[in-house]
Amino acid sequence: MIEALKGGGKTVRLAERRIFSQSFKPLYNEGMGLVEQAAEYLDGPGRTEAKKLSRLAATLYAAESMRLTTRLMQVASWLLLQRAANSGEMTRDQVASEKSKVRLDTASAHDDAAGWNELPEAFVDLVNRSLRLQALVRRMDEEIYGRAGNAAATPAARRTNPVSDQITLLNTAFARG
Repeated sequence: MIEALKGGGKTVRLAERRIFSQSFKPLYNEGMGLVEQAAEYLDGPGRTEAKKLSRLAATLYAAESMRLTTRLMQVASWLLLQRAANSGEMTRDQVASEKSKVRLDTASAHDDAAGWNELPEAFVDLVNRSLRLQALVRRMDEEIYGRAGNAAATPAARRTNPVSDQITLLNTAFARG
């Protein structure tokens, strides 16, 4: 069996198999559910809890909220593209081309950052869950498309207007003009 693999036989890519099968749905649901939970938290209890923070923690909360939102929107874009390929709305080549606009490298402040221990527990949980999901999606992306396929792999590949790129990506995923 190992000799067959060395001789040019095809290997099974588990991430690709997962993305292009029905087992993709739970991952998609998890990602989109996390986007929804984060939005509900940030617009509701998070807004109230942020007002109670010290100036230092409030600044960290604001910065980390932006990172969280960016991270989740990038993951959601990736998931939408994979869903479009899975359902036949886009070819794998189209997805590979469009996903070059997706960045899966949004970092987070470390838990030893000044003010981190003041952040609301629910917020920290959302940040940690988003980081785990991003890491999973990044690993799957690298297995399916390779490291060079990730726009974040080279700084020169980064776009000058990420918001415009995100809108274009979402319009493409939903097949709008």
